[in-house]
Amino acid sequence: MAVSPLLLLELALYSSCFICGIITAASLTIVQGHFGGLCLLYGRVSYNATANTTGVQASSSVSLCYFVSAISIMVAVVCFSMVLSWVYTLCTEGGVRRERVWMNLVIAVSGVFLFFLLVTGCVLKVGRDSLCDSIRTVVPNVSRCDEAQSRKWAKPLQGDKFYSDLHKAETAVWVNFFLWLIIGVLVFVQQRQSSGAKLVPAPAGALFGDSSVTPAETEPFFNQPPRPQ
Repeated sequence: MAVSPLLLLELALYSSCFICGIITAASLTIVQGHFGGLCLLYGRVSYNATANTTGVQASSSVSLCYFVSAISIMVAVVCFSMVLSWVYTLCTEGGVRRERVWMNLVIAVSGVFLFFLLVTGCVLKVGRDSLCDSIRTVVPNVSRCDEAQSRKWAKPLQGDKFYSDLHKAETAVWVNFFLWLIIGVLVFVQQRQSSGAKLVPAPAGALFGDSSVTPAETEPFFNQPPRPQ
Protein backbone atom coordinates (compact mmCIF):
# COMPACT_ATOMS: atom_id res chain seq x y z
CA MET A 1 0.00 0.00 0.00
CA ALA A 2 1.43 3.37 -1.03
CA VAL A 3 1.84 6.01 1.67
CA SER A 4 0.50 9.43 0.75
CA PRO A 5 2.74 12.50 1.08
CA LEU A 6 0.24 14.09 3.49
CA LEU A 7 0.53 11.06 5.75
CA LEU A 8 4.33 11.27 5.76
CA LEU A 9 4.14 15.00 6.48
CA GLU A 10 1.81 14.33 9.39
CA LEU A 11 4.24 11.73 10.74
CA ALA A 12 7.09 14.26 10.55
CA LEU A 13 4.94 16.83 12.38
CA TYR A 14 4.25 14.37 15.20
CA SER A 15 7.99 13.76 15.55
CA SER A 16 8.64 17.52 15.70
CA CYS A 17 5.90 17.98 18.32
CA PHE A 18 7.51 15.27 20.44
CA ILE A 19 10.86 17.09 20.33
CA CYS A 20 9.23 20.42 21.21
CA GLY A 21 7.44 18.91 24.19
CA ILE A 22 10.67 17.42 25.53
CA ILE A 23 12.53 20.73 25.07
CA THR A 24 9.87 22.67 26.99
CA ALA A 25 9.71 20.26 29.92
CA ALA A 26 13.50 19.85 30.11
CA SER A 27 14.25 23.59 29.91
CA LEU A 28 11.75 24.50 32.62
CA THR A 29 12.98 21.66 34.85
CA ILE A 30 16.58 22.83 34.46
CA VAL A 31 15.63 26.35 35.56
CA GLN A 32 13.86 24.95 38.62
CA GLY A 33 16.87 22.81 39.46
CA HIS A 34 19.24 25.78 39.27
CA PHE A 35 17.02 27.77 41.64
CA GLY A 36 16.45 25.13 44.30
CA GLY A 37 13.14 23.91 42.91
CA LEU A 38 11.55 27.39 42.83
CA CYS A 39 9.24 28.40 40.00
CA LEU A 40 10.53 31.71 38.66
CA LEU A 41 7.47 32.49 36.56
CA TYR A 42 5.83 35.68 37.89
CA GLY A 43 8.63 35.83 40.45
CA ARG A 44 10.39 38.84 41.99
CA VAL A 45 14.08 39.27 42.72
CA SER A 46 16.04 41.11 45.39
CA TYR A 47 19.42 42.77 45.23
CA ASN A 48 22.09 42.81 47.93
CA ALA A 49 24.22 45.88 47.30
CA THR A 50 26.80 44.88 49.93
CA ALA A 51 27.55 41.48 48.41
CA ASN A 52 26.57 42.62 44.89
CA THR A 53 24.39 39.54 44.47
CA THR A 54 20.90 38.92 43.12
CA GLY A 55 18.45 36.66 44.93
CA VAL A 56 14.85 35.52 44.68
CA GLN A 57 12.45 37.51 46.84
CA ALA A 58 9.23 35.75 45.79
CA SER A 59 8.31 32.92 43.45
CA SER A 60 5.16 31.34 42.11
CA SER A 61 3.66 28.10 43.29
CA VAL A 62 5.63 25.08 42.12
CA SER A 63 2.41 23.62 40.73
CA LEU A 64 2.41 26.31 38.02
CA CYS A 65 5.69 25.06 36.57
CA TYR A 66 4.53 21.48 37.07
CA PHE A 67 1.41 22.28 35.05
CA VAL A 68 3.44 23.63 32.12
CA SER A 69 5.79 20.65 32.23
CA ALA A 70 2.92 18.17 32.53
CA ILE A 71 1.16 19.55 29.44
CA SER A 72 4.39 19.38 27.44
CA ILE A 73 5.11 15.82 28.59
CA MET A 74 1.54 14.73 27.80
CA VAL A 75 1.81 16.11 24.27
CA ALA A 76 5.21 14.45 23.84
CA VAL A 77 3.91 11.06 25.05
CA VAL A 78 0.92 11.16 22.69
CA CYS A 79 3.11 12.13 19.73
CA PHE A 80 5.69 9.46 20.55
CA SER A 81 2.97 6.80 20.83
CA MET A 82 1.46 7.78 17.48
CA VAL A 83 4.85 7.75 15.77
CA LEU A 84 5.62 4.28 17.16
CA SER A 85 2.19 3.01 16.15
CA TRP A 86 2.54 4.33 12.61
CA VAL A 87 6.07 3.01 12.16
CA TYR A 88 4.98 -0.44 13.38
CA THR A 89 1.98 -0.43 11.04
CA LEU A 90 4.10 0.65 8.08
CA CYS A 91 6.65 -2.06 8.75
CA THR A 92 4.12 -4.87 9.26
CA GLU A 93 1.34 -3.94 6.85
CA GLY A 94 3.12 -1.67 4.39
CA GLY A 95 0.71 1.20 4.91
CA VAL A 96 -1.63 3.03 7.29
CA ARG A 97 -5.38 2.79 6.78
CA ARG A 98 -7.12 5.85 8.17
CA GLU A 99 -10.66 5.34 9.37
CA ARG A 100 -13.03 8.28 9.62
CA VAL A 101 -13.57 7.80 13.36
CA TRP A 102 -9.82 8.01 14.01
CA MET A 103 -9.54 11.17 11.93
CA ASN A 104 -12.31 12.73 14.00
CA LEU A 105 -10.46 11.68 17.14
CA VAL A 106 -7.21 13.27 15.95
CA ILE A 107 -9.04 16.50 15.13
CA ALA A 108 -10.58 16.53 18.61
CA VAL A 109 -7.21 15.82 20.26
CA SER A 110 -5.55 18.58 18.24
CA GLY A 111 -8.22 21.02 19.41
CA VAL A 112 -7.62 20.08 23.06
CA PHE A 113 -3.85 20.34 22.69
CA LEU A 114 -4.14 23.71 20.93
CA PHE A 115 -6.09 25.06 23.88
CA PHE A 116 -3.65 23.84 26.52
CA LEU A 117 -0.59 24.86 24.48
CA LEU A 118 -2.06 28.33 24.09
CA VAL A 119 -2.55 28.54 27.86
CA THR A 120 0.97 27.30 28.64
CA GLY A 121 2.49 29.62 26.04
CA CYS A 122 0.76 32.62 27.59
CA VAL A 123 1.80 31.52 31.08
CA LEU A 124 5.46 31.26 30.02
CA LYS A 125 5.34 34.58 28.14
CA VAL A 126 3.64 36.66 30.82
CA GLY A 127 5.46 34.92 33.68
CA ARG A 128 8.88 35.49 32.10
CA ASP A 129 8.06 39.14 31.32
CA SER A 130 6.95 39.70 34.92
CA LEU A 131 10.23 38.26 36.19
CA CYS A 132 12.23 40.38 33.77
CA ASP A 133 10.39 43.54 34.82
CA SER A 134 11.41 42.86 38.41
CA ILE A 135 15.03 42.27 37.39
CA ARG A 136 15.24 45.48 35.36
CA THR A 137 13.69 47.44 38.24
CA VAL A 138 15.71 46.02 41.13
CA VAL A 139 19.11 45.09 39.71
CA PRO A 140 21.17 48.18 38.83
CA ASN A 141 22.71 48.66 35.40
CA VAL A 142 20.54 45.98 33.80
CA SER A 143 18.50 47.14 30.84
CA ARG A 144 17.81 43.70 29.35
CA CYS A 145 16.79 40.54 31.15
CA ASP A 146 19.49 38.41 29.56
CA GLU A 147 22.15 40.70 31.05
CA ALA A 148 21.24 39.39 34.51
CA GLN A 149 22.65 36.00 33.50
CA SER A 150 26.16 37.40 33.75
CA ARG A 151 25.53 38.91 37.20
CA LYS A 152 26.44 37.22 40.46
CA TRP A 153 23.59 35.35 42.09
CA ALA A 154 23.27 34.47 45.76
CA LYS A 155 24.36 30.95 46.52
CA PRO A 156 23.19 28.28 45.88
CA LEU A 157 21.28 29.88 42.99
CA GLN A 158 22.65 29.47 39.46
CA GLY A 159 21.30 32.16 37.18
CA ASP A 160 23.78 31.97 34.33
CA LYS A 161 21.23 30.45 31.92
CA PHE A 162 17.79 31.13 33.40
CA TYR A 163 16.67 33.55 30.67
CA SER A 164 17.93 31.37 27.82
CA ASP A 165 16.18 28.32 29.20
CA LEU A 166 12.89 30.14 29.80
CA HIS A 167 13.04 31.64 26.33
CA LYS A 168 13.78 28.20 24.85
CA ALA A 169 10.82 26.68 26.69
CA GLU A 170 8.46 29.40 25.48
CA THR A 171 9.66 29.15 21.87
CA ALA A 172 9.20 25.37 21.88
CA VAL A 173 5.62 25.76 23.15
CA TRP A 174 4.66 28.20 20.38
CA VAL A 175 6.31 26.01 17.73
CA ASN A 176 4.38 23.05 19.15
CA PHE A 177 1.17 25.09 18.98
CA PHE A 178 1.56 25.93 15.27
CA LEU A 179 2.60 22.36 14.44
CA TRP A 180 -0.61 21.02 15.99
CA LEU A 181 -2.55 23.64 14.05
CA ILE A 182 -1.03 22.28 10.84
CA ILE A 183 -1.79 18.71 11.94
CA GLY A 184 -5.46 19.58 12.45
CA VAL A 185 -5.67 21.12 8.97
CA LEU A 186 -3.90 18.14 7.36
CA VAL A 187 -6.20 15.59 9.00
CA PHE A 188 -9.24 17.64 7.98
CA VAL A 189 -8.02 17.71 4.37
CA GLN A 190 -7.43 13.94 4.40
CA GLN A 191 -10.88 13.43 5.87
CA ARG A 192 -12.46 15.45 3.08
CA GLN A 193 -10.47 13.53 0.48
CA SER A 194 -11.56 10.17 1.87
CA SER A 195 -15.19 11.32 1.97
CA GLY A 196 -14.98 12.48 -1.64
CA ALA A 197 -13.47 9.18 -2.76
CA LYS A 198 -16.47 7.28 -1.37
CA LEU A 199 -18.94 9.42 -3.32
CA VAL A 200 -17.85 8.56 -6.87
CA PRO A 201 -20.81 9.06 -9.26
CA ALA A 202 -21.72 6.25 -11.67
CA PRO A 203 -21.21 6.89 -15.40
CA ALA A 204 -24.13 8.14 -17.46
CA GLY A 205 -26.26 5.33 -18.80
CA ALA A 206 -25.36 2.87 -16.06
CA LEU A 207 -28.20 0.76 -14.69
CA PHE A 208 -28.79 0.61 -10.92
CA GLY A 209 -25.45 2.33 -10.27
CA ASP A 210 -23.48 -0.53 -11.89
CA SER A 211 -21.23 0.87 -14.60
CA SER A 212 -20.71 -2.63 -16.07
CA VAL A 213 -24.39 -3.02 -17.00
CA THR A 214 -25.90 -0.62 -19.55
CA PRO A 215 -29.41 -0.31 -21.04
CA ALA A 216 -28.11 -1.63 -24.37
CA GLU A 217 -27.25 -4.95 -22.72
CA THR A 218 -30.64 -5.27 -21.04
CA GLU A 219 -32.65 -4.24 -24.09
CA PRO A 220 -33.24 -7.82 -25.33
CA PHE A 221 -34.86 -8.67 -21.99
CA PHE A 222 -37.11 -5.66 -21.53
CA ASN A 223 -37.85 -4.63 -25.11
CA GLN A 224 -38.59 -7.96 -26.79
CA PRO A 225 -40.41 -7.78 -30.18
CA PRO A 226 -44.03 -8.96 -30.25
CA ARG A 227 -44.65 -12.57 -31.30
CA PRO A 228 -46.54 -13.12 -34.56
CA GLN A 229 -50.19 -14.18 -34.18
